[in-house]
Amino acid sequence: MTDTPTNEELVAGLVRLLTVEKRAADVYAGPPQTDGIGRVFGGQVLAQALQAAQATISDGKSAHSLHAYFLRGGREGAGIEYRIERDFDGRSFANRRVVASQEGEDGMPVPILNLTASFQLPEEGLEHLDSPMPEVALPDDLRPDMELRREIAAQWGDKLSETQRSMMLRPRPIEMRTIDRLHWMSREPREPRAHTWFKVCAPITGEADTPELHRAIITYASDYTLLGTSALPHGLSWMRNELVGASLDHAIWFHRDARADEWLLYATDAPWSGGGRGFNRGRIFNLAGELVASVAQEGMMRKRIVKERSAPA
Repeated sequence: MTDTPTNEELVAGLVRLLTVEKRAADVYAGPPQTDGIGRVFGGQVLAQALQAAQATISDGKSAHSLHAYFLRGGREGAGIEYRIERDFDGRSFANRRVVASQEGEDGMPVPILNLTASFQLPEEGLEHLDSPMPEVALPDDLRPDMELRREIAAQWGDKLSETQRSMMLRPRPIEMRTIDRLHWMSREPREPRAHTWFKVCAPITGEADTPELHRAIITYASDYTLLGTSALPHGLSWMRNELVGASLDHAIWFHRDARADEWLLYATDAPWSGGGRGFNRGRIFNLAGELVASVAQEGMMRKRIVKERSAPA
């Protein structure tokens, strides 16, 4: 039996996961998730691709947006290569195009994600905020999601497979506190809106403490809870094996610098689902009520068809 990692160890592991290594000119390698199971988490590929793009910017510009398409599900346990194209370098803006690939069965690289990121030299400008931060409970007044997960796992008992139990109770570097009920706790349909506070579970210090890393962590976390919002009106859940789904694309606009080791509110809504897809939006606020980032994602969302077993003869 292995010891449960400390919060500091979990965050150090996340920093290592999101630290890409330069292999050649504009070619970077992203490490695999330790003890990962099945398909690579989309937020990991997004964040590593952003880190690779950020590594090619050296004139003070910061990422202000990224747009990505998930092409195939990546495999856990295998590294990911990120190849960069420097499409534009201007005085105020720059653009980078990234292709993330893994080795296929024939030994040739297979693309799993395309990402384009845009960078801007910081400047002053006109400001407004159309929709203020929702009035919700503060994180100190909420229980950690992990406590709720442990209670649910105990209640569900043998109804959970070992893989489901492992995924549900796996220690995470991102602490989350959900204001509404967890997405997968209820079969009762409800409006497609959700609110969750999140931050890394220990402070980020030392050389790793850069605005680039904080943007990468926010990118990583932005893939949590988002697609589940479009499932809320249908009372269905991936955790209960009622849905088949995958992220199709992902876009983020960074409005201001923010620390990923301080509480951030992720307010998500899903204005539409249909045609086997769900469309989701997210707004990320800091504790001061400032809009930090905006997110949009469409994902495949299909009701799982369960074949009934025929009665024994």
